[in-house]
Amino acid sequence: MTQDHNGAFVEFDRVQKTYDGETLVVKDLNLKIGKGEFLTMLGPSGSGKTTCLMMLAGFETATQGDIRLAGKPINAVPPHKRGIGMVFQNYALFPHMTVGENLSFPLEVRSLPKSERESKIKRALDMVQMGDFINRRPSQLSGGQQQRIALARALVFEPELVLMDEPLGALDKQLREHMQFEIKHLHESLGITVVYVTHDQGEALTMSDRVAVFDDGRIQQLAPPDELYESPQNSFVAQFIGENNKLPGTIEEISDGKAKVRLDSGELIDATAVNVTSKGQRTVVSIRPERVEYRPELLPAGAQTIPAEVLEFIYMGDIFRTRLKVAGSDEFVIKSRNTQGQARLKPGEKIQIGWAPQDARALDAL
Repeated sequence: MTQDHNGAFVEFDRVQKTYDGETLVVKDLNLKIGKGEFLTMLGPSGSGKTTCLMMLAGFETATQGDIRLAGKPINAVPPHKRGIGMVFQNYALFPHMTVGENLSFPLEVRSLPKSERESKIKRALDMVQMGDFINRRPSQLSGGQQQRIALARALVFEPELVLMDEPLGALDKQLREHMQFEIKHLHESLGITVVYVTHDQGEALTMSDRVAVFDDGRIQQLAPPDELYESPQNSFVAQFIGENNKLPGTIEEISDGKAKVRLDSGELIDATAVNVTSKGQRTVVSIRPERVEYRPELLPAGAQTIPAEVLEFIYMGDIFRTRLKVAGSDEFVIKSRNTQGQARLKPGEKIQIGWAPQDARALDAL
């Protein structure tokens, strides 16, 4: 398979999906995925991300629009003829088969000779460090081992595209984080294209080349992880990706991409104008917790400062998490690194906090 002339290996072209003929669960989706890319579809339950994955796999049919793989429309191609590897949250291993037989199945369907099947099964099991488990049944494996086998089965016939639907959702936190890196390393070493679905933002940021954030059947923002976190384009993305402080207000002045915002509590602050356009418009100013400073000597040049009252100071090992009352909100949070000799704040303490004006983003009102 190769990419088509416009650089897309996978392409959704004006794709829509409805189950009842009235409500669209996917709305006018246009998305191009490059060969070898790791793209994650991220969003809350019901946002349309899994439906998109299932349409690409062939388990759901697009109501409207085209889905292309390497430039060829695949809407009418049955799932087993698309040559796509799949990994699910529930592993979907055959319980009555051994690990080796589970991996052999997709190769037998493709009529590969026995000697070739054996070499491919060995290679796939070695990739996920499960070579010694070839004669075990799924019931004799832990959850993490079963997920490794499911991954090996998706890779055994050497597909160029692998789809993963919440594959780590059933694992505990430590194993999930370990598997994130394993999948990422496999992706890099094999050069396969991966389309990954999750509602876990940390997983999306850790693993992906780009992330498509879904809400209400549409992509709200499509960007690399750092851009998504640092430069959210609307309030939904700012809230969904990472922790975020939000201060409601009204635009007083706006020009050259900068805005002056009168907060509902009365303070006037500067912010980067993101998707606000006119004076008098309602806005929510978004500021990431780690961009806020309370130590005067560490405030950036030209910092925007504002009074605050300490409500809670929590020791979290590598960081301190401080909850403050700021501009009428009791939910303003600062995250600061645990450095030697750092003063610990006490509830009730009155302090000044500050941030660089460019770190405050005036977004659409919620």
